Amino acid sequence: MDRVGIVGLSWREGGTQTLAGFTIPAEERAARLPTLRETIDAEEVVYLATCNRVEVVFVARPRTPLRSYRPRIFRALVGRQPEPGEAQRYLRAWAGEGAVEHLFCVACGLESARVGESEITGQVREAWQLAQQAGTGGKRLERCFQQALKVAAEVHASTSIAEGRTSLAEIALEQARERLEHTPGRAAVVGVSPMTVRCARALADAGQKVIVVNRTAERALGLAGEIGGSGRTLEEFCRDPDPVEVLILATGAPGTVLGRASLERLAARAPSGQPPLVIDMAVPPDVAPADARAAGMPRIGMEEIIAEADSHRSERISRAAAAREMVDNALLDFRQKMTEWALSPMLGALQRRYRQTALEGVERLMRKELAQLSAEQKQAVEQWAITLARRFAHVPTVGLRAVAMHKGLEAIDTFFAHADKQLAAEWQRLQSATDGKDEEGDER
Repeated sequence: MDRVGIVGLSWREGGTQTLAGFTIPAEERAARLPTLRETIDAEEVVYLATCNRVEVVFVARPRTPLRSYRPRIFRALVGRQPEPGEAQRYLRAWAGEGAVEHLFCVACGLESARVGESEITGQVREAWQLAQQAGTGGKRLERCFQQALKVAAEVHASTSIAEGRTSLAEIALEQARERLEHTPGRAAVVGVSPMTVRCARALADAGQKVIVVNRTAERALGLAGEIGGSGRTLEEFCRDPDPVEVLILATGAPGTVLGRASLERLAARAPSGQPPLVIDMAVPPDVAPADARAAGMPRIGMEEIIAEADSHRSERISRAAAAREMVDNALLDFRQKMTEWALSPMLGALQRRYRQTALEGVERLMRKELAQLSAEQKQAVEQWAITLARRFAHVPTVGLRAVAMHKGLEAIDTFFAHADKQLAAEWQRLQSATDGKDEEGDER
């Protein structure tokens, strides 16, 4: 756990425009993950990007300071060297147990603009699955992400954190419903993503006619068939848009997907005579604010949606006390498991060393002072020595576990560095094996 780190930023560090500069387009992430790992020189890497945060979760190389990764990650995501102090100004960093705690809080929705939001848990799961597929996620991060997802499920099942409007998509839906009540008509969702799918289903369940637009017809028609709507490709929709009153977008594209000309055609065809409402949940934006203004179309972007979510943040945080307590308990349990996993092989070696020392002493006695003992008596003495060695080994075993829990494995390094040569060598061997192999002993 000591070598786990997170570097990233949220909407608080400069808004969605700044986030966009650090966002890898969704369709490029799988291919770029191995390059990202190599560029920052990490053992494992997971890339998490949502509408209000971008974070790189990684396992550092042995003896590489975690602080050195912030400028590396800035360079890898932005494509240039940061100016002096620039990486520190934009990117926050968490290390060791603090990084794991942050991951737990993110997965539970405690760090979201809308505290308790439900989409983030799925986004964390998808980020981990993508790292697995790309071959950049290993055993250390697997343990971290599995525990984060487990505590998130327990928090949402056992607390009231998810009550009320917990999703950014629900805030967008409220704006869409308000407009459709005022000017009834059809709505279009552009992009088949978790947030647009949620919006499309909710509108269809309320009896609203929905048009699903996507780059590929297959995905558009798939969702349209599920909700009883119609489907079109993005190319068709841009060229000849359907008359709609609301347009909801969240594609994950690297740039805008509807330009000024398409927006002007949409504005001219609105059944009510009023330009359609654009709700843009994409980062970077699917519709440029300047293009929406030029076409006379009202636009609500992620800046406005996040501001609305954040306006009641303090109230929701106070209601999330039980969730925070569950995270703290899960973190303590996880720390104990990780400590035990890292330390167990060495504690076994320590016990074997005590046994070896005891038996060597007994053997010397058998050759001299106790040479006259019968075979049965010698066996009894050996068994007594083994039992005594096990009891003597119990004291440092308990102590080392406590030291590792409260002071970290660096303190254990110091302890074994000053132990006898055999134990010191065994500790170094185990550390090297852990650095080069996963838990089952397979080379990475």
